[in-house]
Order: sequence, then structure tokens, then C-alpha cells
Amino acid sequence: MLGFAVITIDVSAVNIALPGIQESLHTGMTGLQWVADAYTLMFAGLMLSAGALGDRTGARRAYAWGTALFTVASLACALAPGLGALVAARVVQGGAAAVLMPASLALIRQAYEEPVRRARAVALWTVGGSVSMAAGPVLGGVLTEHVGWRAVFFLNLPVGAAILALLTKVARSPRRAAPLDLPGQITAVLALAGLTFAVIEGGHGGWSSAPVLGALALAVVSGAGFYVAERRQRAPMVPLGMLRQRTVSVSLVVGFALNLGFYGVVFLLGLYLQQLRGMSATAAGLMFVPMAVIITATNLVSPRAAERMGRRRVVVTGTLVLALAMFALLPLAEGTPLWLVLLLLVPTGMGGAFAVPAVTAMLMDSVPGERVGTASGMLNALRQTGGALSVALFGALVAEGSAGFSVGGMRVGLVVAGVVLCATAGVAGVLLPRGRQRATAGS
Repeated sequence: MLGFAVITIDVSAVNIALPGIQESLHTGMTGLQWVADAYTLMFAGLMLSAGALGDRTGARRAYAWGTALFTVASLACALAPGLGALVAARVVQGGAAAVLMPASLALIRQAYEEPVRRARAVALWTVGGSVSMAAGPVLGGVLTEHVGWRAVFFLNLPVGAAILALLTKVARSPRRAAPLDLPGQITAVLALAGLTFAVIEGGHGGWSSAPVLGALALAVVSGAGFYVAERRQRAPMVPLGMLRQRTVSVSLVVGFALNLGFYGVVFLLGLYLQQLRGMSATAAGLMFVPMAVIITATNLVSPRAAERMGRRRVVVTGTLVLALAMFALLPLAEGTPLWLVLLLLVPTGMGGAFAVPAVTAMLMDSVPGERVGTASGMLNALRQTGGALSVALFGALVAEGSAGFSVGGMRVGLVVAGVVLCATAGVAGVLLPRGRQRATAGS
């Protein structure tokens, strides 16, 4: 849970620190998007191999490696002299987070064999990430305003040291032969990087420019290469047969859509409150406190609700609530009362927090134990991809306007996210199994 918390803070806390970074390093919206997306891009792109790495080396060892590298990269971020160095350090941070995330889930599977207890453990693990996602802006705001944005990264150092100390008391994890799929890994990173570059640069420089068209071509060719590589590999990092399982494929789509909406809102509101409303970093961060409380409470309620209602209903309900939250935020403007902004954040906190524990537990129970590292890597890769694309898309939409923030662009992004979430809820309602899912032995 500590590992999930610290890598999640580096999303939400940094979002609040972005205006401070912009002023300190003299960059524009494009630079800010790369500060955010360099992390999530590598997080998503390397997550697939990281799951197999955890299976191959053992979850405990992979977790230790990921934590150590993440801590060192955080120090490099804090000491970065310019934008290029900061983005490069964020790339390393994202790669380390990719190793850490699936290993943490695999450790839970290792500790809890019984499905109901494991679901509750997953809920507590999710609390660590969800609270950090919502409380991170508070830390980011206070540190940025009173100490400086570099303190956001220095914060990771003592946490990383504590994780490594506690990890010495965890039993060693079993290993499974899982060859690394380099062709699949390379094509996956290139496809995601090309798509992200095209969305970020296309929103600023025009969609018909040569660099954007080249990036789109790279994404398409690399995506096709990834599919071919996975079909031909004897031990692919993404077993295509696993994707033919309805529960697995739908869980991945739900994870993508949930992060698309939630990450997008956190990114948008951090800029909205500071650039359009003129709030200080601390005040903007404090606006997220009620949402943090709601997320924590909802995460704790979710597994019990899934036991009574069935996971399918919990997933569909949570996804629909988050979709409604996107549409509820459409009236936001420069003069919207702050009490109304706080009220409109309530469904934003509830929706994803209600659905994520259920969809995570559902996926883990649908694959055999030796595949849990790979499956969790796939889920989190899709979730981080949703987050990366939301920052790229929303950042491009709001880049122009008064104070460098377009309300109209924000509304377009919210509508897009809401429509995607509604469609995802419909697919989940039709295709996910009814009742309470039990662990299976098939792959």
C-alpha cells in the first residue's frame, strides 16, 4: 500500500505543482504536459514487461528494485536544473513505478489465497493509491507554495527508505519462468509514445504538421508490430489468449476509462483553480480534501458492496457515477461559487473509488495464480495509458484562452470523457459475469 501511495502521489501532487514548475523553468503548456506524461507514459509502456519481470524474479525482489530506482529518480527530479533534465528523470521514475506496481499486487496475491480476504486486502491497497491521488494535491500545494515544487519530489525519499526497511520482513516470493518479450516491449512503448506525442503536439501545432503525422504513423505501425510480435512469441508479455477471456478484456477497458476520467479531472482542476481562478497552490490543493475523504470511505465500502450486490453491478454503478461526474462539471466557469465546485467533486471521488477495487479483484480472480503478475501489469498499463492520454488531450484542449486556460476546451474534454465512460458502463453491464466471481484455474 505504501508503494502504491508514493507512486500515485507523483501524479496528483505534481499536477498542483505544475504552475510553479512553469514559472520556475519558464515553460509553456506543452512542457507541463510532458512533465506529467513522461511519467505516465513510461509507467504504462513498461508495465507489461514489469508484470513478467515480477513473475520471473519474484514479487519481493522486483518490489525492492522498483522502490530503490524510484527513490533515486525522485532525487534527480528534485535536483533537475531545467525542463529537459526534469522530463528525463520523470521517465526513469515512470519506469521504476511500472516495476513497483504489479509487484505490489502480486505480493497481495501471495499473502491472501482466499478470494474474499484477498478482495478486502485489494481494497486496502486501493485505499493507499486513491487517498494519495486525492490528498496529493494538498501536499503538492502546501509544499509548492511554502517550500518550492522540488519539495514534492524530496518527499519520496523518506517514504522509499521506509518501504525498503519494511520489505526486509516480507517472505521471499516464488519465481516463475517468464522470458522477457523485447520485441513486444519496444513496439508497445513506441506505439504509446507516438500516440501521446501526436495528441500533445497536434493540439498545439496543428494535426496536419509533419511531426504529428509522423508520430501517428509511428503509433499505427508500432501497434501493428506489437500485435504481430505477440502472436509469434512463444512467451508473449501479453498472451492474446488471455484477452479472449471476456472478464479480462472488459476489466482492462474499464480500467482505461476510469483513469481517463479521473486523471483528466485532477489535471484540469489543478490548472482551473490556479490559472483561471487565481488561487494559491495551497488553496487549490485544499479544494481536494473533501474528495480525498470520499474516496477513502468509498474504497472501504466497495468490497462489501461487491459481496452483496455482485462485482458486475458495483463496476457498472461506479463507472456510471464517474460519467455523471464529468457532465456535472460542465457548468464550471470563472465565477462558479467555490462551494459548488466542492459539491460537484463528490461524484468524481465516489465513482472510480467504488469501481476500482471490484474490477481489480475480478481480474485477479479470473486468472491462475502464476499469471497474476502479468494480468495486474496489463490492467495497470491500460489504466496509466488512460491517464496519459487524458493529460495529452485535455491539456491540448485548454491550452488557449484567458490566463492560458480555455473553459470551452475543458468542457469538450469533459464531454468526451463522459461519453467514453457511459459506453464502457454499457459494455461492462452486458459482458461481465453476473453474481460473485470465483477464482478459476484456466488461463
